[in-house]
Amino acid sequence: MLELKNICFSVDTPEGRNDIIKDISLTIPDGQLIVLTGPNGGGKTTLAKIIMGLVEPTSGRIIWNGEDVTALGITERAKKGISYGFQQPPRFKGIKVRDLLSIASGKRILPKTEACNYLTQVGLCANDYLDRDVDTSLSGGEVKRIEIATILARRSGLMILDEPEAGIDLWSFSKLTETFSQIHEKRDCTMVIISHQERIISLADEIVVISGGRIGKRGATEDIFPTILADTYGCCPALN
Repeated sequence: MLELKNICFSVDTPEGRNDIIKDISLTIPDGQLIVLTGPNGGGKTTLAKIIMGLVEPTSGRIIWNGEDVTALGITERAKKGISYGFQQPPRFKGIKVRDLLSIASGKRILPKTEACNYLTQVGLCANDYLDRDVDTSLSGGEVKRIEIATILARRSGLMILDEPEAGIDLWSFSKLTETFSQIHEKRDCTMVIISHQERIISLADEIVVISGGRIGKRGATEDIFPTILADTYGCCPALN
């Protein structure tokens, strides 16, 4: 279970102190798929990075499986089963896709059949990608899918995915939503996905709307999503 207790994050700017995350508390039970959504700049990515340890909160605590991990670094959290997928994944010149998947899985050499399975789940043909370098020769969408494949290979207890749909073509996006649905059906990991896409939101057990650094709304998808649509259309006269 993931517990966020009174999480705050502030930065000092020339104009003064900027409160980006304002006292967020959130409990996510094991096996749940939670979608964080809301307007750009609301604090969703910052909150996700705080959970992973990429950003240190100004105050508050992060509890994972009963253990306070607030003071732990990225590596320690990864060892405890927390994984993170970036909006713009890093590239690794000189490292092949097969190597990256092997490292993620914890095996010296990941069998081709397993590597094939992870790549197929994200819409990539293993024969075309296993021996390619994870460098600038790959498109942004390809790197994104490879990163998600490495998260699958890690078999993490907590998967945090920041806008996994970004830079993905329609066919691969369909494969990804299918993969997320299959992972969720097994209920052996918790998923926190930042997304604005209805097809991903529809998979969620619960939607958490983050706006202005706070939780604006929270609840079951069938209850919250219609209100999101109403708010979106209601704020633009041209759409009424």
